[in-house]
Amino acid sequence: MPTTSSVIKKRAAFDVGCEVCENYNCLIKKNLLLTAGSDALLKRSIRCKKGQQFIIEGAPVNGLFFVLKGKVKVFRTGINGKEQIVRFAKEGEIIGHRGFGTEEYYSIGAIAIENTVLCYFSKSVLQEALLSNAKLAYDFMMFYADELNRSESKVKSISQMTVRERVIDTLLYIHRKFGVNKGYLDVVLSRKEYADHAGTTEEQVIRVFSALKTEKLISASGKKIAINDIQGLKNEISEHNFYLDS
Repeated sequence: MPTTSSVIKKRAAFDVGCEVCENYNCLIKKNLLLTAGSDALLKRSIRCKKGQQFIIEGAPVNGLFFVLKGKVKVFRTGINGKEQIVRFAKEGEIIGHRGFGTEEYYSIGAIAIENTVLCYFSKSVLQEALLSNAKLAYDFMMFYADELNRSESKVKSISQMTVRERVIDTLLYIHRKFGVNKGYLDVVLSRKEYADHAGTTEEQVIRVFSALKTEKLISASGKKIAINDIQGLKNEISEHNFYLDS
């Protein structure tokens, strides 16, 4: 099985310096000027093609990935080998942070769902930056606190949702995360991927989508999904605080 390190070596064909990066949502970019010397932020830029897995579940934790361009799904292998999508990530977001500093192995895997460019920082580089930059350390602490709050709220809500509500919650999450492009959600996912995030089966997703289309709440063109009545979907799960997970 390939390791995360081997993926990095194969994909590190070029580098995009933080100082010229236009991704101002990135925690590193926000704190670049406050860090003593750009040499403290040595990184590798990695190209991943659609479908390329760049974090192998169970591989040693070597560092963190930041999405420069593209979209990623983060997943975990559950009972009987079933894949559970934990979340999706876009530009400026961090991948692999749950294992950073606390675990020896990644508890998740990550795959590019479209052609993606990643920035990779080793553990030693980030630890040095965090020790030398109080603002960066504070921002990371707040990021982890926010992540914990979202995770706890999500677990509570999901446990109380019906299958239909979980599928609707996933649609609204995708809408908040990626927005729309030409009327359709700006990411193309399979029905299985919707099911893996909603914690249900592909067949159930197909049934719920069919019902939502009949009710004119959504429409579809192949794998592309358009939300026709976003307020109608929000009303169905408003008691579950859908807005907590962005």
